[in-house]
Parts: sequence; C-alpha cells; structure tokens
Amino acid sequence: MLDMELIRKDREAVASALAKRLDPAEVTRALDEIQQLDQDRRALISAIDAERQRRKAEARAYAAAKRAGTEPEVSAPEAGRKQLAELEAELDEVQSRLRTSMSELPNLPADDVVPGGKEANRVVKVFGEPPTIEKVRDHVELSRALGLVDHERGVKLGGSGFWMYTGMGARLEWALLNWFVDRHVAAGYEFLLPPHLLLHSAGFAAGQFPKFYDDVYHLDRESAPRGQFLLPTSETAILGAYQDEILDPAKLPLKAFAYTPCYRRESAGSHSDERGTVRGHQFNKVEIFQFTLPEQADAALEEMLAHAESLVEGLGLHYQRSLLSAGDASASMRKTLDIEVWMPSTGKYKEVSSVSWAGDYQARRAAIRYKEPGGKQTRFVHTLNGSALATSRLFPAILEQFQQPDGSVLVPEVLRDRLGTDRLVPPGR
Repeated sequence: MLDMELIRKDREAVASALAKRLDPAEVTRALDEIQQLDQDRRALISAIDAERQRRKAEARAYAAAKRAGTEPEVSAPEAGRKQLAELEAELDEVQSRLRTSMSELPNLPADDVVPGGKEANRVVKVFGEPPTIEKVRDHVELSRALGLVDHERGVKLGGSGFWMYTGMGARLEWALLNWFVDRHVAAGYEFLLPPHLLLHSAGFAAGQFPKFYDDVYHLDRESAPRGQFLLPTSETAILGAYQDEILDPAKLPLKAFAYTPCYRRESAGSHSDERGTVRGHQFNKVEIFQFTLPEQADAALEEMLAHAESLVEGLGLHYQRSLLSAGDASASMRKTLDIEVWMPSTGKYKEVSSVSWAGDYQARRAAIRYKEPGGKQTRFVHTLNGSALATSRLFPAILEQFQQPDGSVLVPEVLRDRLGTDRLVPPGR
C-alpha cells in the first residue's frame, strides 16, 4: 500500500499520480476519507495516551492515600477501565477502516508512465522481422495436425478453458520449462518450488486482494478455514514466502524464480486471437523475482527485462517490447513493460512476459524490510517480478512463426538436443 506519511506531506503529488489510473473525483473522495480516518486515529491515540497517564497518576495517588491511612480523593483504579476500553475499541475500528481504505488504493505510476488504457501503450523496441509465410495456418490447426495438443480431451477432463499436451507437444512444453530453469540458475536466481495453495495473506501482500479476490479459485471455508486459494502466479508465492521478514541488506538484491502452473478464473478465449492455449484457466509459467534496496531497483528492472528478452531472442522469435500505460498495467505496479510475440495467424502481438517494478507497495503490504548497517530504523525493500516465461502463448508463437510449407514446424535450435529432432512432423510420418 502507499506511504501514509507521503499522503500527509504531499497530497497533491499523490492525487496527481493516482489520477493516471482513477477518476480525479474518485481520488479526491478516497484521499478525503483516508485523511479524515488518519486524523481520527491520531486523535484517539492521543486520547488513549492521556487517559493512561491520568489513570497512572490517580493510581499512584490512590495507593499513597491508602498507605497513609487517609481517605483517597480519587476513585479506585478500576473506575477508568471502561472509558479506556471504549477508546481502544474505537481506535481498533478506525484503524481497520483506514487499513481497508489504504489497501484499496492502487500504486503510484512512475513518472514516465502515461495515463490511459491499451491505446496509450507505447512500443519501445522491436526484435527481428515477421516471418514470411505464404499460407499461414493457426496454432490450433497445427497443434492438432502434429498431435501436440488434445483440446477435446482437455475439455473432457477440466471443462471449457482447459487442454492437454500430448506426445511431442508435452515434450516441447517440458523442454521449454527446463531450458528456462537452466538459464535462470545460470543468471544467479535461486530455484523455488512453492505450494500451489496459498493463504489469504499472500494474496493481500501481492495486491491481488481485496480488489481481484473473485479472479482466483478459492477453497470453501469448511475445508480451508484459513482461506486458501490456488495461486494465479508464482509471483504471489515468492513474495508471500518472505512476509514479515527483515532481510540482510548485504544479501540484496535477493533473486529467486519459481515454476508453477497458474490457475485463473478469467473467461477462456473465444475470439480468434485467444483460441487454443492462448487463454485458459490453467497454464505453465516460470516467474523471476527480485527483492532490492531502493537504489538498486532501476538496475534490477533493466537486468530482468534483458534476461527475459534473451529467452525470446534465444528461441529466435520476432517480438516487440511495450511500455504499458497506467490503466493497462497491474494496479500494484509502478511500471510494467510487456514482451509481446508476433502471431502470424492474427497479425497481432501477444504478451508472453510482463516485467514490473512495484516500488515498496508490495513490501508495505507484506511487511518485508531491511535494516541499514548501524541503523536502528528499518526500511521497506523494493520488489520486482517478471514472467520468464509463460508457455501457453509462447508455444503457439513457435508453431506459427516456424511453420513450414510441408506442414512441419522447425524446432528452435536451443531445444533440439532436448527433443532429439530439428522439426515437428505429423505422427507416423
């Protein structure tokens, strides 16, 4: 969440940044409510402190009178307990309301992030050229012809929005994931395999809850009284693993990555550019993550972006990089850059990686801090995350960009040793 002190000291700057994402009138209402609750909280804290001091003084006077054998001029200490309890209960309520209001505010977009939606996204880099293909076949047709994905049995097993990799398709999927793992380890990231079921606190820390609570699959309260849900991305797990910790600044940046399936309730694709494995309820993704000192964040963002792009380039795919506008980026992020691969069948680009910097927004929600050497105060770390990569869109891009006139598909060179072949052909051919 945001820094309350920043809102107190420079409300105008906060309001201006939030207006990139929200209606200005909504920003005004939200900040008015937050500042009023903050004033109420501080007034109640002062009143509670004063009441405690008064009770201490009266208790001392009462005890002194009793020792002297005189009649106390003040009431017994028990008399003030009710008033103090009422003030403390009121403070708890105000603090709960303030925390809820603060948690609903999005992050402040970085200075170079413009307002608007998808129409305001800006392409900042293009790699390679679109392949020249005389007769384009889409990835659904190719995957069926080559026996790589069984969409019908996937639906039979899980319902709409599910698929099943088969044969060389399953091997290609696994080869991609293993290649990613090798590349991330070589780049100094620690490999994690986290639980797929997470507690509510992890979703809150990442900024997914409360706003996007309904976008994930939750276990019912009877079987999971602590509020477990299926992770929508391993970003949530990596961040949540370090909740309520004070990190050693000498070990920052802390670099980790995780492979998990991702489970999401979003609608399965029905448009031509979202068919097949492009959008569904379960897909595989490897996520890279860094916890950094504030001054390390800029370099970390560039390093993570270059690393994710090196994977797409290593596969030989044509792609572009886009700087997302405030309205198209995740509400938890200050800045997001998407890596988008070319899909010849639709003539459009599809995102396979989002590399983002959250500033200290997630760290505040998760209470992840560091203590400077010799210092007494702790500060919040900065967090960054990036898909590296999501395979459900990468797989179709490989099929479409590397399709051949004879119906086969060339295997990217970096995966040929893992698959034992340089091309995918129909079964039995």
